Amino acid sequence: MSAIGGIVFCVGCGNLLPESMGSKKNILKCECCGLESKDIAQIKTESSTTPNDFPSQLRQKLHTSIQAVERHKVDTMAKTEEKCPKCGAREVRYTTLQLRSADEGSTVLFFCDCGHKWNQDN
Repeated sequence: MSAIGGIVFCVGCGNLLPESMGSKKNILKCECCGLESKDIAQIKTESSTTPNDFPSQLRQKLHTSIQAVERHKVDTMAKTEEKCPKCGAREVRYTTLQLRSADEGSTVLFFCDCGHKWNQDN
C-alpha cells in the first residue's frame, strides 16, 4: 500500500482503497485485485502554503508596490469644525455612510475625543 496523507492506494493495481482509519491495526482490502495490507495512512494531515509556493508575475509586480502600514497609525476620518453637544469641543472627527436608499442623502457620523458619538442625516 502507498499512502499520501489520508488517501491510501493499492500497491498491486494503484486503485484507491476504502477510507483509511489511520490505524495500523486496520486491514484495508483492495476491491479490484483483492490485495490486503495494513493501513499506513496518517490520522491527521496538515498542510500549509505561502504565496511564494505558487509564484506568478502578477504577484511579483504587486509585491513591489505594496507598502506596509500599521492600522492604528492610519486615521481615515476627517476633522471638521462641529461643536460636540456633550463637552463643547469645537473640532470633531467624522465619516459618512450611505445607510438609506441611493436617492436620499448620506448619514454623517461624528466622533468626539471625549467619546461622544452622534449622527446627522443630510
